[in-house]
Amino acid sequence: MTSEIPHLQQAAVIESPGDNAKVAIQTDIPVGEPGPDEILIKLAFTGLCGSEVRAIRGYGPYNQIVGHEGVGIVVKAGPGVTSPALGQRVGIKWLYSACGKCIACLKGFPNNCPNHVNTGRHVPGTLQQYAIADARFVTLIPDTVTSEVAAPLLCAGLTMSGAISKLSDLDENDWVIICGSGGGLGHIGVQLARIPRRFRVIAVDTGRTKRDLSLECGADHFIDFEDEDVEAKVKQLTGEGAGAVVVVAGSEDAFALAPKLVRNMGLIVTVGLPHNDFTIPLSATLCSARALTVTGVATGTEQQMVELLRQAEDGKVTPSIEVAEFHEVPNIFERLKENSITGRVVVRIPQ
Repeated sequence: MTSEIPHLQQAAVIESPGDNAKVAIQTDIPVGEPGPDEILIKLAFTGLCGSEVRAIRGYGPYNQIVGHEGVGIVVKAGPGVTSPALGQRVGIKWLYSACGKCIACLKGFPNNCPNHVNTGRHVPGTLQQYAIADARFVTLIPDTVTSEVAAPLLCAGLTMSGAISKLSDLDENDWVIICGSGGGLGHIGVQLARIPRRFRVIAVDTGRTKRDLSLECGADHFIDFEDEDVEAKVKQLTGEGAGAVVVVAGSEDAFALAPKLVRNMGLIVTVGLPHNDFTIPLSATLCSARALTVTGVATGTEQQMVELLRQAEDGKVTPSIEVAEFHEVPNIFERLKENSITGRVVVRIPQ
């Protein structure tokens, strides 16, 4: 199998992050060599996450090759690596590796490790034909889940699994709001919110296609934030406000609105990623007086990943995907910047 591995490969590379950024398809990117604990994966598909827009806008230090929803076959193993085996199909996630020694890791939450390494940020991501991954942190993909379906579950799905797990104190049939319900994460979040305790879901987004997808995924109501008064509509539907709001959208307006949508003792779960210097406009007095709880989620645990794939096998979670070809990646980035994608785009990697 190793004799088939080329020295150079195609990759989508971000050049000059910031106002003058562009994404170029290059054909002269070296294929990596796996070291200890590492494997080389020949990728077949990768999802393209809305958070990648942060890289192209220069919001922080990212690798030139982003992407963290890759699915492919193990074609080479580094020294001492015995699992996963050559030929197995695995998924590469945002969490490339964690230290295994900190409090978060020891408690079973390496996704919250302060020393974590991220795919597409600290190391090259999955918008390339071959990617190096830490063998200890990849996920085996069940035979019954196709690669293009599995890809968006590796980040969009896993992040929303982590977010919905925060709602464990809510009662059955309680109201949950998903802000950004028609996007890559949000529409999966709507589905997940209907599974554990059959929460009643209010979806918030804009546009007919996102309305249709949100309702198809199980939302009880849809509110278009461009045409309707979201706060007034939520109060009309719920009385006191929702038990929780999950802010998936990265817009500052969505974060500013969130405290107005929950009742006293309500929960605000932050998922979206606005500019780094943005702070949630929530006064300490209001937070105390109303006994509000605010928590954040970056991604979920490996246990949640395994359960999510089981849910996909059972047909309980079905990501809405648009499969695109590799040469379309620059245009997909533009669509992500414009927030014009419904569901998730999955890119087919050239073979």
